[in-house]
Amino acid sequence: MSTDPTKPEILVIEDEVQIRRLLRLTLEEAGYAMREAETGRAGLDEVLRHMPDAVILDLGLPDQPGIEVLKQLREWNPVPVLILSVFGQEGSKIAGLDAGADDYLTKPFGGGELLARLRALLRRIKPAVATSSFRFGRVEVDFAHRRVKKDGHALKLTSMEYALLQLFITHRDKVLTHRQILRDLWGAKAEGQTHYLRTYVLRLRRKLEDDLDAPKFFQTESGIGYRFVCEADEG
Repeated sequence: MSTDPTKPEILVIEDEVQIRRLLRLTLEEAGYAMREAETGRAGLDEVLRHMPDAVILDLGLPDQPGIEVLKQLREWNPVPVLILSVFGQEGSKIAGLDAGADDYLTKPFGGGELLARLRALLRRIKPAVATSSFRFGRVEVDFAHRRVKKDGHALKLTSMEYALLQLFITHRDKVLTHRQILRDLWGAKAEGQTHYLRTYVLRLRRKLEDDLDAPKFFQTESGIGYRFVCEADEG
C-alpha cells in the first residue's frame, strides 16, 4: 500500500471493516494518508516498517488486547496514540492512558471530534517546554526563569503548583489520568491520593483561569483525570 509522502500518515489498527472504511473516508477527506491493520501484530509491523505520524488503536482486537499492543509499542516508539473504546469501557480507557496512550475516543464518534483530537496529538510532536516561554490566554510562563505572569503581573506559585503547570503544558491537549499525575509529582506511593491533586488543580484554576466556575484551560475528564486545553503561543 503506497501513501502520499507529503501528507501526515495515520495508521489505523482496527478489525472492524466498517470502522476502517469510515476512518479512511474521514481522514483522506481531511488531507491525511491512511494505512490500516486488522490485528495487533500486523499493526506493530506497520509501525516498524513505515513509522506513521500517529496511530488510532482499537482496544478490542482479535489476536491480543489493544492494551498489550500499546505496551509493546511504548517499549520502543513514542508515536502519538489515540485509543478507541466502546461506551462503558471506562476502566479500559484509564488502563490505556496509563499504558501510554495520548487520548481516547468512545464509539460511536463523530468525524469532527476525531479530527480535532488528532490535530491536538500532532501539535504535540515537538515538546512545548523545549521553548523558552509559553503563553495561553492572558498567562505567560517563562521557563528559563520559572516565572508566571497574568496580564503582565507576576503570580506567586508554589514549587508544586509550578511543577503541575509544567506537566500540563508539556502534555497539553492530552488526557492525564489521576494516577499518572500523582505518580509523576508525588511518587508511586501517592497514586491513590486524589485529594492532593484536586487541591492543586483548584489552586491553579483560581490563579490562572478567568472564570473559576467554567474553567477553559484546566478541564476535568470525569472519573479519569484532567486535560490542559489551549491554543498556545510559544516563544
